[in-house]
Amino acid sequence: MVELSVRIGSLTLRNPVMPASGCFSHEFGQVFDLDRLGALVTKSVTPKLRKGNAIPRVAEVSHGMLNSIGIPSKGIAHFVREVVPLYASYSSPLVASVSADTVAEFADAAAALSVPGVAAIEANISCPNLEADGRAFAMMPDTTHAAVAAIRQRTALPVWAKLTPNTGDIKAVAIAAERAGADAVVVANTILGMSINVTTFRPTLGNVMGGLSGPAIKPIALRLVFQCAEVVSIPVIGCGGISTGEDVVEFMLAGATAVQVGTASFIHADAMVRIVDELRAFCATRGVDRVADLVHKARVEHEPIEW
Repeated sequence: MVELSVRIGSLTLRNPVMPASGCFSHEFGQVFDLDRLGALVTKSVTPKLRKGNAIPRVAEVSHGMLNSIGIPSKGIAHFVREVVPLYASYSSPLVASVSADTVAEFADAAAALSVPGVAAIEANISCPNLEADGRAFAMMPDTTHAAVAAIRQRTALPVWAKLTPNTGDIKAVAIAAERAGADAVVVANTILGMSINVTTFRPTLGNVMGGLSGPAIKPIALRLVFQCAEVVSIPVIGCGGISTGEDVVEFMLAGATAVQVGTASFIHADAMVRIVDELRAFCATRGVDRVADLVHKARVEHEPIEW
């Protein structure tokens, strides 16, 4: 019998597979039992009402998709009152993703989300920081530390920091998140990209640029996970292009303790439970008794180079 459970700080997940924020809602419960997942990660909520970006918001590209949703939100009060109760009947821990424009807003939001029914807070610090000319908090170690530290002061819940791949030094950012009190880092959000319709000569997204996700970014996400796992002692949650059980194995070998699945669920609504089944089958076939034993076990040998 393969043991699929993993630990993310104080939380025990029945398996390492969960949805990526923005790619999941309680309606998935009409397709499969949500308790088959390790955790349930909500769409990012913002402190105030938010309309979102101009349409079109999604565009298909080779081996993936672009999105520029803009995090439309009905606000935290609505989320706590209407959304959290929808998950009360499930035992998989509920992770509330939050986005904010300033450090102070992040702190206040974390406090407001620290309610019964929420097991952890995922701080989407890959969103724009209005106090830093719109650059994402997670693009720089100092703003990462400021946001995570402020959140840490206002909640006793586990805090996961969702990082951006659009930074020049992911290692320094991950270290900053850990030092500020993050219990885990999610690596990573989408990669900034764009596409143009050659018939209309217009960008395919209403906001011109958006986040690239799907299999196209998997090698980059895998590299980012490997780099972060080398420098932090807290768990790394891998995200980016995961669509099979073997993809999960790759990410775990690179250093991820758990993973998040996004674009694959748009293609097949039951992708996550299929991935769990494939992961279990892989471990059984290879004689892996505990999936956690795969974490950071990639065989990287640095042999001297002879010239």
